[in-house]
Amino acid sequence: MIDYASIGQKVKQIRINKGITQEQLAEAVGVGVTHISHLETGSGTVSLKVFLAIVNYLECSADELLCKEITTARPIVDNWLVDLVADCDQTEIKIIADTVATLKQTLRKNRTTE
Repeated sequence: MIDYASIGQKVKQIRINKGITQEQLAEAVGVGVTHISHLETGSGTVSLKVFLAIVNYLECSADELLCKEITTARPIVDNWLVDLVADCDQTEIKIIADTVATLKQTLRKNRTTE
C-alpha cells in the first residue's frame, strides 16, 4: 500500500527547505492550494501527472519521495554529489569523475585482497 502521508511529509519538507510556499507549488503544478495541503497532510492522494510535476518543480528525485515504497531504490540523500559539482566546468567534472572511478576501483581491489 502506498503511504501517501510519508510522501506528503517529504514533499512538505523539501518545499519548506527550498523556501517555496504551498501557493507557489500549487500554481506551478496546476492544482489548488487545498490539493497540496491535503497531499502534505496525507489526507489526499496524488496523480502520477501531478507527482511528476512536483518532482520537477522541487528539483528532487522520485526516489526521495518514494523510497519507503520502492524496495529496490537507492535513496538519494540531498543530491549531495550533484550539489558538490554544480559550479564545476566540464573539465573539472571529468577530473572528479575519473578520480572517483579510480578510488572505487582501488577500494574494491583492496576489499578482495583482504
